[in-house]
Amino acid sequence: MGHYIILGSYTEQGIKNVMDSPKRDEEARRMMEKSGGKMQLYYTMGEYDFIAIIEMRSDEDLARFLLQVGRSGNVRTKTLKAWSESEIHKVMSQLP
Repeated sequence: MGHYIILGSYTEQGIKNVMDSPKRDEEARRMMEKSGGKMQLYYTMGEYDFIAIIEMRSDEDLARFLLQVGRSGNVRTKTLKAWSESEIHKVMSQLP
């Protein structure tokens, strides 16, 4: 499973419909689980309105999920691929 950090911001449409966020969050979680992933969602103050920490089988599965979410027009996202300490240590051990 890959790990990802999603930084999200409401669009103008999304903030106008902010009261629908709980429903949209649950729908996103169902889509995520249907795709075999897991998501922890946190609302934040500052530059981003929320962050999501996601586990997903592949980059392609995550891209599909984010495209579905993006089509709604309510949020814009930035994605960071993340590695656990043990995963990155394995990569580091393969350096010449």
